[in-house]
Amino acid sequence: MNITIRQIQTFLQVAKFGSFTRAAERMHTMQPALSQQVRDLEAELGIRLFDRTTRRVELTAGGMEFRPIAAKIIEDLELATRHAHDLAERRRGRVALAAAPLLAGTVVPRAIAEFRKKFPGLEVKLIEARADQILELVRSGQADCGLGTFHPGETGISSTRLARDNLMVFFSASHPFAEGSSVAWRDLDGLPLIALTRQSNIRLLIEIGYENAKMRLAPAYEVVQITTALAMVEAGLGVAVLPTYAMAGARAINVSAATLEPRIAREVSLITSVDRSITPAMSTFARFFVKEVGLRLPASADIKKRPPSRKKPR
Repeated sequence: MNITIRQIQTFLQVAKFGSFTRAAERMHTMQPALSQQVRDLEAELGIRLFDRTTRRVELTAGGMEFRPIAAKIIEDLELATRHAHDLAERRRGRVALAAAPLLAGTVVPRAIAEFRKKFPGLEVKLIEARADQILELVRSGQADCGLGTFHPGETGISSTRLARDNLMVFFSASHPFAEGSSVAWRDLDGLPLIALTRQSNIRLLIEIGYENAKMRLAPAYEVVQITTALAMVEAGLGVAVLPTYAMAGARAINVSAATLEPRIAREVSLITSVDRSITPAMSTFARFFVKEVGLRLPASADIKKRPPSRKKPR
């Protein structure tokens, strides 16, 4: 089938005015060309659309049946065109963001709220997921972008750095570590450690820190969520080694933090798939989010640094 939009528009105008001449005037074309458009449409459909008399052009039974269908086609096309223009001008659109749970529960909601104020026509869907799940969601197209910490050089992934993230030790406010802003890894030796499970990328970094300090890692507790670790720290059950952005979750509870020396760092990034096109909505969202979340993420580099402690807390 080779029916054109122009043919359908021509048919609707002739049906509206009941005249080839008036329809040609309305469409700013010559009557012979307009008549040919109708004949070509009738040939494609295999039916006669108009009965032509000397005084008037009238719809046939087939033409009357085809008219509402043709009108719906044009209406849907015009709507789709308006939506496309709105997308291009950032007035409409949808972005699915997959984010690590703690980021999703701290810095992300306020950033989304600010984004919606500036771009009220753009919708943001938030998906909480682990780092490995975020990568799969982005690769499969279930999420347009992902926020978290990821291994460098992930296949099929483009990454934009938002902030540098260092491992920190979190402890109750009454802990001796509260006297300073940095702690040596070796000072953790013998302290009850609340650690994340091996499902977390953070666990591997902790193991590297302990190994470099020539200490044996034997967690007193293992938990899945950073918020659980923070709650256990507040309860005095031990210390926890967590990323800098965990400070955002610690502000509401009685927990302090100090940078671990020597530092083990990683990057908080916004990722997208290199195999999928970037929509106008996603492009707008990414530019805004990189700036907004980067400003909201706590930075351990801003903590006043003191020489690493050499005295082991009792």
